[in-house]
Amino acid sequence: MKKLLLSVMACYALNAGAQEVPDNKNYLYLYSDSIVYANRIQLRPDFSGYWQLRVDSRRIPLDQVKFFNNEDGFFANTKKLTFARTSQFSERIIEGKINLYQERPYDPFSYDRNYRHGYGYRPGRYPAVDMSMYYNKGYADLKKVNYNNLKSDMADNPESMKFLNKYRKSASRSKIMYVTAGASIIAGFVSFLATGTGHNDMPSGFGFDNRSSLKSPNFTASYVLMGIGVGMAVGGYAVQSAGTGNIENAVDAYNRQLR
Repeated sequence: MKKLLLSVMACYALNAGAQEVPDNKNYLYLYSDSIVYANRIQLRPDFSGYWQLRVDSRRIPLDQVKFFNNEDGFFANTKKLTFARTSQFSERIIEGKINLYQERPYDPFSYDRNYRHGYGYRPGRYPAVDMSMYYNKGYADLKKVNYNNLKSDMADNPESMKFLNKYRKSASRSKIMYVTAGASIIAGFVSFLATGTGHNDMPSGFGFDNRSSLKSPNFTASYVLMGIGVGMAVGGYAVQSAGTGNIENAVDAYNRQLR
């Protein structure tokens, strides 16, 4: 009987730990894996301009909070991924098996202007997915959005991997185009200087009549090289932007799979 009771308690503990925290409530999810429910949660600047997290009548240190949910949205602390290791919060813009987060800048002026909406004030249309965003699964630590990270977390979904491989190919092409653009622009600039310097070094003075040879320098080659460089740069950006859309497609495909 005692063994049966222990088995039942163990199963209950596992189920309780696996339950999803309801997002229709205001709560903090701490780094200690503790959950603190509240009636009101606000992230706002104090009188000195420093951000503070107020939970009902209490003030909670930002460094203790991994996630928080309030009426403005769901937010994740990105302090482990920032250069200065300071607490900043990104807003969850896609929820699913893969959650996607967009960084929210700390701008007291913007907060005051949009005070009715709070820190989670969001535009009507979310921006396209890019490499400055973060993601995670469930309540796991955040990761940067990049090919290697997503590959390790999406390896079990062939459709997502197809989109990720498309992104990798486009990223490689855009990198080659950027390198070519830089080389062409530098070559064009060097050619421009060489042509101008060579024209100014023509001999003059007694015994030389330059009136018949006073011609404008021909910078055609320089302009062509610079034009190629600019064109390659624009093309590289277009390829990169189009390829980044495959990241969003990969996330959508992963979130559509059967749970």
